[in-house]
Order: sequence, then C-alpha cells, then structure tokens
Amino acid sequence: MPSRYQLPPIVKATERLLVDIEQAVRGFDRYHRYQIGGDLRGKAMDAYRLASRAGHDYDQRLQCVQQLRWTIDEIKQHLQIAKLVRAFKSFRQFEALIRQAEDIGRQAGGWRKQLQHPKAQSAQARNGVAQRGQKLSARAASAEANP
Repeated sequence: MPSRYQLPPIVKATERLLVDIEQAVRGFDRYHRYQIGGDLRGKAMDAYRLASRAGHDYDQRLQCVQQLRWTIDEIKQHLQIAKLVRAFKSFRQFEALIRQAEDIGRQAGGWRKQLQHPKAQSAQARNGVAQRGQKLSARAASAEANP
C-alpha cells in the first residue's frame, strides 16, 4: 500500500548529492580518496540522514534542519579543499557538486525560516487551537457586503 506522506524535496536532493559525491570520490587518486574523499562521503551521509530525519520526525524537525544547514556548510568547505588539492577529475565535476550543495543549503535555510516563523493558521493547527472560518448565510453575507 503506497504511503500518503511524501518526503520533502530536500531529502531527494541530499540523496542525489550523496550519490554524486560517491561517484566523484571514486575518481580521486588513492591518497585523496581516503582522506578528503572519506570526509566528503561521511558529511554527505550525515546530510542525507538529517534531511530524512527532519522529514519524518516532526518533534525534532527544527533541530534537524539547523544541523543540516551546518552540515551542508561543512560539505561546501570540504568541496573547496578538494578543489584546492586538485582531487577532482575536472573543474566541471567540482562545479556541479558545489551547485548542488548550495541549492540544498538554500532549501534548508528556507525550511528553517518556515519552521521558525510559521503562518498563523499553521501555528494554530499545531497548537491544537485550530479555528474554522466563519460561515455566513447568504442573507448575512449580503447584509455585511452592502450595509
């Protein structure tokens, strides 16, 4: 039976980044594969886990998203170092990965803002104080519209 709940797009994006980093690290020289490559792999896996956890765990969502932002920043730093030590096969490979990481960082930042400053109706629904919109009869509606 298919699930009704869909994970946020950021989960798929972090999964794609993880796979692309794995493929890029395969092409690194032996030394870089086990040094900076191992660090990149680990951080990419951390980002994927955090995004997935944030998608599933409502109670810890804000905390996970904040940690995800920091992890993505660390990935970007590791990518820069890998570029400086010329671990990548090409600049194009580096560029594609850094753009993915920046995009995920933007998504995580937007998600964090949304969680910190929810819209009024969403906040009421989460607090169990959901309110219904006022229903007006045709007569009451026309009287209010045309006093």
